[in-house]
Amino acid sequence: MSEPSDYIVQLSDPAAEDAGRFGPKAANQAALDHAGLPTPGGFCLSAEAYMAQVEALGLTEVAEKAVSLDFYEARPFISEIRIAMFDAPMIDEIKQPLIQAYRELTGEDGMLVAVRSSSLMEDTEGSSFAGQFQTYLGIENEKDFLTTVHACWGALWSSRALRYMENKSIKAIDTAMSVLVQPLVQAIASGGGISQTADGGMSVTATWGLGESIAQGEVVPDRYDLSEDGRLLDIQTGRKSHTINCAHHAAPTTKAVADDQVSEPCLSKAQAQELGAMMKVAENLRGGPVEIEWAMDEDGIKMLQARPLHTEPAPMPDQKWERYPGIKGQAAGVGWGTGRACVINCECELGRVAPGDVLVTKVAGPAISQVLPKVAGVVAELGGSTTHLASLARERSIPMVLGVLDATNKIPDGGQVAVDGVAGIVRWIPG
Repeated sequence: MSEPSDYIVQLSDPAAEDAGRFGPKAANQAALDHAGLPTPGGFCLSAEAYMAQVEALGLTEVAEKAVSLDFYEARPFISEIRIAMFDAPMIDEIKQPLIQAYRELTGEDGMLVAVRSSSLMEDTEGSSFAGQFQTYLGIENEKDFLTTVHACWGALWSSRALRYMENKSIKAIDTAMSVLVQPLVQAIASGGGISQTADGGMSVTATWGLGESIAQGEVVPDRYDLSEDGRLLDIQTGRKSHTINCAHHAAPTTKAVADDQVSEPCLSKAQAQELGAMMKVAENLRGGPVEIEWAMDEDGIKMLQARPLHTEPAPMPDQKWERYPGIKGQAAGVGWGTGRACVINCECELGRVAPGDVLVTKVAGPAISQVLPKVAGVVAELGGSTTHLASLARERSIPMVLGVLDATNKIPDGGQVAVDGVAGIVRWIPG
């Protein structure tokens, strides 16, 4: 068992690069910082703190029982764990150094912070866990801060995370949850990036405000295509309908974007190319292609995350489909497939999705992850290539096209559809 003083490590400390203690998300963030890339800074609460809390609450045997049963039989034990992780007081040996670190970070001005999960299995090759855990933005007092740490711990036992782990043959008891705490970037614009596209280039996505609207698949972001050496080749402006921001004494707020900004690019040519250069540094650190998240405030761009990017050779589409009507969107980057279109207008209809279907939906939200294992492809009206669902689709080699305008009205429910997840084109046989 670690000493209480060992539970907290600053991201600037070389020890923060230990993924076995702080999770790959936090370790990668520390590595970016140590390589000289701009990051928000902050500190990590180690996975040993999570394990100490589990042991102190007497949950070890309950957890062992939960993972020995199938999901439905395990539900009472899972609920017991989650309730305890949320409601039981934090043990003093964790709470005291954690509060001290929080006070030192926020200072007298009460800086807003972001509290982010960093499990020991997250952001690894083939297991991004994108959108499966929790991030809390705009936290501004000690009570809420402690609550969000409890919530990050409990997120390891959420239904969504457990189903994801089951599909990856991972047991929750074999991992643990670290927590990453950082100053909130008061973002003018945010987004993601992919360091290796199917054509050998790079791409960046961007929207106004915080990046949650991209991550959750709620807007169509701008897309900036760059060459392998970082030259800007093309800009495709998105449909950035709303922005998410945080302020003191208020929950994160969603506001409509001004009409003149909906289709205005969020980034200049120089800023897009700067992100391309940052991705190359991250790629060299990782030793392979990466997917990043970033945010830009008045002081410039800051890197928020870098995780392994799943890539594979481009498939050979069936040319007979070229004679059918098609529409273009943002490609997730892998795969080509066909199937029966299952058009849904809300998450309540996900039960209609059958094995081998192509799911056609409005929002590429995290709830859709539960049906990814059985679909042949996904088409969404909103979202972009760095939306969390796109990351999950890439892991499974599922073709996905996002930002497809009016897809749920144009594509006939029950018709045959072809999804090109590399070219970003969806075609269907007219009824």
